[in-house]
Amino acid sequence: MAAISSCNTKKGPVTDTLFVDSLLSNYKISEAQSINEKDITFWKNKLDKAPVGFLEAQQYAGNLVARFHLYGDIKDLKAADSILHWLNQQYKEQDAGPLRTLAGYAILQHRFHEAYEDVQKALALGSERYASELLNFDAVFELGQDQLAKTILSKTRSTNEYGYFFRLSKYKHLVGELDSSIAAMKKATELAGNSVALKQTAISNTADLYMHAADPANANKLYMQSIRMDASDLHSLSGIGWIALVNDKNDTLAEKIFRFVQTKTKSPEPLLKLAQVAEQRGDSIAEKKYAFEFINIVSDSMYGNMYNKYLVDLYSGFLNEPGKAVAIAERELSNRTTPQTYSWYVWSLFKNNQREKALAIYDKYVSGKPLEGLELYYMGKMMKEIGKGYNAEQYFKAAYRNRYDLSPAKQKDLEGLMNN
Repeated sequence: MAAISSCNTKKGPVTDTLFVDSLLSNYKISEAQSINEKDITFWKNKLDKAPVGFLEAQQYAGNLVARFHLYGDIKDLKAADSILHWLNQQYKEQDAGPLRTLAGYAILQHRFHEAYEDVQKALALGSERYASELLNFDAVFELGQDQLAKTILSKTRSTNEYGYFFRLSKYKHLVGELDSSIAAMKKATELAGNSVALKQTAISNTADLYMHAADPANANKLYMQSIRMDASDLHSLSGIGWIALVNDKNDTLAEKIFRFVQTKTKSPEPLLKLAQVAEQRGDSIAEKKYAFEFINIVSDSMYGNMYNKYLVDLYSGFLNEPGKAVAIAERELSNRTTPQTYSWYVWSLFKNNQREKALAIYDKYVSGKPLEGLELYYMGKMMKEIGKGYNAEQYFKAAYRNRYDLSPAKQKDLEGLMNN
């Protein structure tokens, strides 16, 4: 279990309703969106006219992925991935650049084994080895190879490299050193240079870390800072909506934000947030409606394993179809084996009345390992149900330190469990 340091947090509501209202009322296409639109048109025209088009194809694909980050359309990511596979074949897998790009695209799609294989090919070719090693960290980190990830960090250690500190932050978060994780992400922000995109990514990730630390006031300040830099940062806007929901208990503002985000993105994630607003209100009909809309979208083969965590949570929770949760958790384990993914499997089995199997896997792969708020909550509930009160209490305490990872209903349930 991760030990999380306590933070001084402001009590009461922290979102700035006037800021949100002004942003939503005056929202317009950001500079990043405008530039991306022009770049896509430019490189598509160049590609159409090029006799071979290797450079043009790579530039066009890169801008499609940039648009995916802006608008969340999975088709853009899939198109870019297809272009890079073609390019890699043209180079007969002898250019490390396309292999690294393919690895990055595979990670975005939660195809972690594929990413690892592409990175190993890039490393074998040797060019720009530092960039390949950073992607190697990404792949092994996602695959749950924590010691190897630590070794790669040691090899890539730097005092002035954005990519190093960004990944150091991820590793420190994994092992429960949240203060160090925040410090490393702040260092990445300093090293972002003139890149607004890199700076925004680091700032919004720092805000996410403050939410993990149950410090919504600092998180809100950073989300606002990122949005002021470029309003296309829908992740930070959604972050403010989440603070409104889970800290301020202002479901009206939260719903307003999530509905606005829904009009600006093709990502299915606002549907999940709207389901959680409905859950907070006790509106089970609306909750089920949004949940099934989310499930119908992310169950498309285009999304692969990208939303398995949320599907496990929905099916093992209020939809009460634990058999489906078990199947999805098993699929995720073939994708990556981490304490988190094992805990999803354990919880699904437990909910599916396969308790003996669940506890055997828990003992082997989950017990004593670092977990996030949702998984800590799951394991605490399981321990309580089998009569291990002390273990349950420890999990609940750790989950409470990560309580803003949980929906309002789970927070309320957690508080009730801690008081009984």
